[in-house]
Amino acid sequence: MKQWFIREVLPLERDLVRFITRHCRDGADVLDLRQEVYERALTGAQPNGLRSTRGYVFTIARNVLIDRARRAKIVSFEQIADIDMVGYDMDLSAEDRHMTARDELRRAMLGLEQLPPRCREVVRLRKVEGLSIRETADRMGVSHHTIERQLTLGLRALTNFMLGGEARINRSTDATGVTQKAER
Repeated sequence: MKQWFIREVLPLERDLVRFITRHCRDGADVLDLRQEVYERALTGAQPNGLRSTRGYVFTIARNVLIDRARRAKIVSFEQIADIDMVGYDMDLSAEDRHMTARDELRRAMLGLEQLPPRCREVVRLRKVEGLSIRETADRMGVSHHTIERQLTLGLRALTNFMLGGEARINRSTDATGVTQKAER
């Protein structure tokens, strides 16, 4: 077990610390979190049964970050979103990739629900149902310019949500340069 840890896990330390630093709000906790990951890896590992030590260690790290966020008295939505958005470039099984894809789809649906009704409907018709701008405009009874603008605002807000933001529509300036208010 000790040899496995030295040979397989310790070489991942730099990437592990970078990963934890990127997803941890308090830099002072990084080393503690790293140690917790190491402890869980050692106590739960069956080295002969692992497909990918890297995948195993980074899954533990993700779970440690999620556990820490859940135990915190005040958990920011952005913190959970950041952890949910963790990209997996490690060797994951097909089942793990499917679970990750389902989580991302769930997250996208939550983001869509955060959009204002008209904006949500435009994004749904254009991106989910695949209607053209003209078809969407006809169905909603508005101009194609309105559809283009709502789609742009909606996709920006949805992207913001998927990256850990709040899915707010930001109407900072319109075509005339007039500042408008932010809308949920």
